[in-house]
Amino acid sequence: MTIVDTTPAETVLSVSHLTTSFRVDGEWKTVVRDISFEVKAGETVAVVGESGSGKSVTSLSVMRLLDPRASRIEGQIIINGQDILALPEKEMRRVRGNDVAMIFQEPMTSLNPVFTIGRQISEVLIRHKGLGKAQARAETLRLLEKVRIPNAASRFDEYPHQFSGGMRQRVMIAMALASRPKLLIADEPTTALDVTIQGQILDLIKQLQQEEGMAVLFITHDMGVVAEIADRTIVMFRGDQVETGATAEVFHHGKHPYTRALLAAVPRLGSMAGQAWPLRFPRVDMASGTLTAADSVPDTVEGGKTPVLSVKNLVTRFAIRSGLLGRTSGAVHAVENVSFDLFQGETLSLVGESGCGKSTTGRSIARLIEPLGGSITLDGFDVLNLDSMGVRSMRRSVQMIFQDPFSSLNPRMTVGAAVAEPMIKHRLANHKAARQKAAELLDRVGLSPEMMDRYPHEFSGGQRQRVAIARALALNPKVIIADESVSALDVSIKAQVCNLLLDLQQQYKIAFLFISHDMAVVERVSHRVAVMCLGEIVEIGPRAAIFANPQHPYTQKLIAAVPVPDPARRGLRRNAVIDELKSPVRPLGYAHPERVYTEVSPGHLVMAADQT
Repeated sequence: MTIVDTTPAETVLSVSHLTTSFRVDGEWKTVVRDISFEVKAGETVAVVGESGSGKSVTSLSVMRLLDPRASRIEGQIIINGQDILALPEKEMRRVRGNDVAMIFQEPMTSLNPVFTIGRQISEVLIRHKGLGKAQARAETLRLLEKVRIPNAASRFDEYPHQFSGGMRQRVMIAMALASRPKLLIADEPTTALDVTIQGQILDLIKQLQQEEGMAVLFITHDMGVVAEIADRTIVMFRGDQVETGATAEVFHHGKHPYTRALLAAVPRLGSMAGQAWPLRFPRVDMASGTLTAADSVPDTVEGGKTPVLSVKNLVTRFAIRSGLLGRTSGAVHAVENVSFDLFQGETLSLVGESGCGKSTTGRSIARLIEPLGGSITLDGFDVLNLDSMGVRSMRRSVQMIFQDPFSSLNPRMTVGAAVAEPMIKHRLANHKAARQKAAELLDRVGLSPEMMDRYPHEFSGGQRQRVAIARALALNPKVIIADESVSALDVSIKAQVCNLLLDLQQQYKIAFLFISHDMAVVERVSHRVAVMCLGEIVEIGPRAAIFANPQHPYTQKLIAAVPVPDPARRGLRRNAVIDELKSPVRPLGYAHPERVYTEVSPGHLVMAADQT
C-alpha cells in the first residue's frame, strides 16, 4: 500500500498588510499599499508587474534592505515564525545570512570586483556557518559544481570580470545557496541574460528548489518566465496587489483589466505563422485593459534594386597585448567574414548570444569601431575609405539607437536640445528651425512638444527610448541600427516602441538593422533574420523560413530556449548542455577556414554544422 504524505507544507514567508513609504521632500509617499501573501516550502510565488509597480520594493521590504532613515515599512513580515520588523539590525543580519537569501538582477554590481569569486562565496560560509578556510573552500567548490560551473576548481581564484553574464549569475546563486536558506528571493535574475542562458538558470532554480525544498519568491515582468516557473502569481499595478491566484488561473481566467492587458502585450513565438509581413503588436491600454487587434505592416521593401547597405566579408578584430612591452599576442575575432545586403524599407535582424559579434557588426558599419577588412557600401558611400569629413557626412545616412538611452543622452542637455543638436551640427537648420523640427519629431514619436525643456532623468525608460528614436530621425537617415533598443523595456513599452519603429519604417521607408536576442520580438518585426555565432553568420534567410524551418543546430537551440507564456509548460526541463560560449580569442597568424553555405530554400543559407 502506498502512503501519501498529506501534511500541509510549512509556511516560510507570511506577509500581511505590507505598506512601504518613502520620504520625498519632507512628506511620506506610499509606493506599496496593503500587500498580503504567503510562500510555502517548495513553492514558487511570482510577483509580476511593470517598472514602478512596486514589486522590487516589496522584495527589498521583506529583506529589510531599504534605508530606515528614508523609508517606512508597516504591516507584518514573518519569516520562519519570526516577525522580522521587530528584530534589531544585528539579528536581522543573521536572518539574511541563514534563513533568507536574495539574487539581484545585475550580478556584476552585486559581486565585488577586487575579490575572487571563491573568496566571496567562502566569506558567507565562514561568517554565517563558522567554517574554517579549508572547509569553506571545499564547500564552495561543491556549490560551484552544483550550479554547473565547468572546471570549478580552476575557476575558484578567478575574478568576476573573467566570467560571462550567465556564469556570474550562477556565482550569485551559489552564494545565495551557501547558507541553505529556506527562502530564496530572485529579483529579475534572468532579465539581462541571453535566452539560452536564461533557460539554463530557470532549469537550475527549479532543480535546486526540488533538491533543497526551498520557497522561492520570484520577481519579474517576463510572463513567459512566470508561466514556466511559478505555482502562484501576484500581479501588481502602481503599488497595489490587483490579482492573486494559481498561475494557470491567472493566465487563462485573469479578472483584472491590467492582468489581461499584461498578457495581451507579451510577444509569443509562433504567432507569425502564415503571416507574410511584419505584424504590429496589439495596442493595449494598460489601465483599462482595452485591446486593439494587431494589424500587419504593408510591404515596404524595395527589393531587386541596389541595396541601401551592402556588407561584404566584414572583419573586425581587437588586439590582445601581453608582457612587459605590451606586444600583440593574439586577437579577439569579433566579426569574421560577415556579408549581407539590406534594402530600403527592410528590417534585417541580427540575433545571437552575448559575445557573438552582432553589436560589433553594427558599430563597425557606423565606423564607431574601425574594421580590419572587407567592404561596406552605404547609400553610395564606400564607408571604409572615407576620411573624417566623409565619415561625418556618411552618418547623416546611418544612425544608431542604443540599448540604454539614459547613457546615450547627455544628462545636462534638455531633450529638445538633444534632438535638435544633430541638425545644427550637420548645418541642416539654424537653432530656431532645428528646435521647431525637434518639437515635430517628439510629437511624431508620441511625446508632447511641451516636454522639450525637460531633462533625461525626468522621463521613464520607454520615454527616453522615444527621445533617442526622435534624435535618430533628425537627419532623415536611410538606415537605422537598433542595438538591443527594446531589451530593457517593460512588455507594454516594448510593444509600443516596436509599433513606433514599424510605423516610422512604413512612413519613411527606413531600413532597420535590428540587433536583438529576443527571438519573439525578432519574429514579429523582421523581414529577414541572420543568426550569428562566434563572429560569423551561421544561418540567414527570410523570417518565415528561419522560424518555421531552422536548419543550423545553434539556431534550433536559440528558438528552443525561448520561454513561452503557457502554464502547461510548468516544470518543463530543457536539459540544455551547460557550457559557455566558446572563446573568439585566436593566436597570432590564425587563419579562419573558408566557410561553405548551402541554400536550403530561396534566400535561406546555412553554414555546415561541422564548421562551427
